[in-house]
Amino acid sequence: MIAIQDKLISEEVLKSYFACELNACKGACCWEGDFGAPLQHDELSMLDKITGSVIQYLPEESVKVLRKESGYEWNEDTGTYVTRLRKNASCIYMITGEDGIAQCGIERAWKNGESEFRKPISCHLYPIRVKEKPELGFTALNYDRWSICSAACQSGKKIRMPLFKFVKDALVRRFGEEFYLELEAVARDLYPAINP
Repeated sequence: MIAIQDKLISEEVLKSYFACELNACKGACCWEGDFGAPLQHDELSMLDKITGSVIQYLPEESVKVLRKESGYEWNEDTGTYVTRLRKNASCIYMITGEDGIAQCGIERAWKNGESEFRKPISCHLYPIRVKEKPELGFTALNYDRWSICSAACQSGKKIRMPLFKFVKDALVRRFGEEFYLELEAVARDLYPAINP
């Protein structure tokens, strides 16, 4: 682990290659897994606020749920709120494009200028997972390796895209430009062959 500011970063975040290959995985991270996307506390009110803007893009099953309850629920396993799942285990906010690739209904509303909230930061950062440890005074950033992303690993290696650079916008959104620049400098120093 590498310490930058009050964050501990797994070396895998700096030395692994990654670039989403949606034609291969079809956005499987939106429907695979045992629970929805982890949410930060401040994202709960944002999700409540944007439901009216997002609902028009969602399938009927999601609309029915969102008309009765919120788009999130408490998850004992993660100790966080997560997005709700539909009966088929896909995220309640998932939509499918004409190309058969999963997309985010929240992000669709954002792209169309109907919402200021892009999407949950855990989705934007994926495959980096953030674990807050306020009682210990630090935040951990880890690479969540998952077999459904094997094509993304190959693609990243082919184009020489380090994982942390692939999620640059999300890292800046979550931790700020100064943190990202420090992270980039450390990556260059420790792994110059990967981060020229």
